Amino acid sequence: DVYKRQGRNLSLEEMDKQSLLHPYTSITDHLEHGPIVIEKGHAARVTDTTGRDYIDAMGGLWCVNIGHGRQEMVDAITEQASKLAYYHLFFSMANEPAIRLADEVLRIAPDHMSKVFFCNSGSEANDTQVKISWYYNNLRGLPQKKKIISRHNGYHGVTAVAASMTGLPANHKSFNLPLDGFLHVTSPHHYFNAEPGETEEEFSERLAKELEQTIEKEDPSTIAAFIAEPVMGAGGVITPPKGYFSRVQAILKKHDILFIADEVICGFGRLGTMFGSDMYELEPDMMSIAKGLTSAYVPMSAAIISEKVWEVLRDGSPETGPFAHGYTYAGHPLAAAAGLKTIEIMLREKLVDNAQKVGNYLQTRLKETFSDNPLVGEVRGVGMMAGVELVADKAKKIPFDPSAKIGPRITQLLLEEGVIHRAILNTLAYAPPLVMTESDVDEMIERDERAVRKLSDELAREGLWTVSYTHLTLPTNREV
Repeated sequence: DVYKRQGRNLSLEEMDKQSLLHPYTSITDHLEHGPIVIEKGHAARVTDTTGRDYIDAMGGLWCVNIGHGRQEMVDAITEQASKLAYYHLFFSMANEPAIRLADEVLRIAPDHMSKVFFCNSGSEANDTQVKISWYYNNLRGLPQKKKIISRHNGYHGVTAVAASMTGLPANHKSFNLPLDGFLHVTSPHHYFNAEPGETEEEFSERLAKELEQTIEKEDPSTIAAFIAEPVMGAGGVITPPKGYFSRVQAILKKHDILFIADEVICGFGRLGTMFGSDMYELEPDMMSIAKGLTSAYVPMSAAIISEKVWEVLRDGSPETGPFAHGYTYAGHPLAAAAGLKTIEIMLREKLVDNAQKVGNYLQTRLKETFSDNPLVGEVRGVGMMAGVELVADKAKKIPFDPSAKIGPRITQLLLEEGVIHRAILNTLAYAPPLVMTESDVDEMIERDERAVRKLSDELAREGLWTVSYTHLTLPTNREV
């Protein structure tokens, strides 16, 4: 636990503060409090360097689908490393695990998908899809068809292009983003964005009209693609309202606009189907996958393209020459070996079925526990993905002011209860490993309920919240 450097003895925590810049972390808070250092994991639980155990309610970052500590994954990666630790895919070179994994991915993907382009992260996969959409339209003689439409609160990554598609203000305001040509339409969150009395179907119709109006205003000949997560993840676990995607897809086809399904979170069983596209009957032209592809044992992602897109790329190749895009570590043999073993485990252990079964139990238990809680405005989700929305005024659907720091507060209270969650604005998010059992769910929700009760007590003592709501003076301009 102590490392000697330049004559100094540093704990891991102090070394961290002196050496690491952490993603999505308050620099000020981190320098004051330091990190929680996770040392080991097993199934749906992890242990820190002090020996404290936690239920991993987020499966890492929506990604450890097969659970922590799988020895057969270690063995598969080690065996591949002993034969070939690295070789690239440039210039017609290949390695066996990458070839076999591409084939396996296409076996479980929607039938019309045709080719797999490996990357290293979800951000890279979505960046790649944008470049392919531009390339595709250039090959078709439509060089002006370049703009990308996404949704407010959507999350598609943090590289410059991916962050431009992401619809969260924090990813834009300090980075001079979004780039030109990236547009955002309303988030399909019925709870906050529907008009009073508006049904889900009516809400979907209104959003579809907004999308088409945006396309027509910009000129359809300038729009390359629309990107969407089947269920929004980092934007607050937003499930699509009834009829939403059928209306959206019809508009995209009408205007010759590619549909990119961002399956980075939803893919590989998270919703109780292999892909979110299966759940919502989507027919994307392109699919981005990551996270569950290797269950995060080794970094890997992929951009999958349909036969429709592939045919244009293939037919344009004699004139344009090499497809001049790629990453040094794309199709890395160790990552591909991890991906093959992940898919094998998922199919052998029927983890998609377990995600549906235990996911239904999770959704039921969350609703039973929190729906009537005066601090909870909405419980939503599907499969092993859920969100509990904490609100200042349940009757009026008024969110807490950011100054109340609801997210950091509930996260800390949950850590004290031995549960690792992610709080997105005022939403308590769930994305546990797909190996979770019903008894794990019960234990997790019991701990969560205690933390929410403690938060209620703290807020009441501080005068920030009361059940009667009579004293509240809160902003209503939350961007959703």
